[in-house]
Amino acid sequence: MICSLSLILAGCRQDYTPKPRGYFRIDLPEKEYVAFDTLYPYSFEYPVYARIIPDTRPSSEPFWLDIEFPDFSGRIHISYKQVKDNLPEYLEDSRAFVVKHIPKAEAINDSLIYRPEDGVYGLIYYIEGARAATACQFFVTDSASHFLRGALYFDVTPNNDSLEPVIRYIESDIRHLLKTFQWK
Repeated sequence: MICSLSLILAGCRQDYTPKPRGYFRIDLPEKEYVAFDTLYPYSFEYPVYARIIPDTRPSSEPFWLDIEFPDFSGRIHISYKQVKDNLPEYLEDSRAFVVKHIPKAEAINDSLIYRPEDGVYGLIYYIEGARAATACQFFVTDSASHFLRGALYFDVTPNNDSLEPVIRYIESDIRHLLKTFQWK
């Protein structure tokens, strides 16, 4: 009994180190894509683990949609506009949506989308920061008739540090979407 008590008291002299907060394990599905090729003025490939939902909000316009990722509580909101001498306005609006994130962003990096053989030109923005509302935004245009903008959102309080694996995973889907994007 005295031996047991001695061991217990000796074991209690070590400093307690709390374990860091953990997050749930996220199982990411295999990459596989399917074509979105309808009567819309554009087509692309999107992941089979996502679904296309037409945007039915009162403010939506024709050919707007959401690519939903139900397993990740996320979506890519897609808006489309016809260009009629108003391309500079659409470009400025896209830039303004990105600039709104500067107070919460740690960095904003961009990457050029340049596919002249398909008439696809644009930018993709990667917004880094634990409290940024969106981690990725993009736009593409043919500079004459079409303009499309997209933004990745999650239906959770922004904490991009814990969402990081999912964000990177969906960003690769966005790059695939833009690589396969075509105007009609």
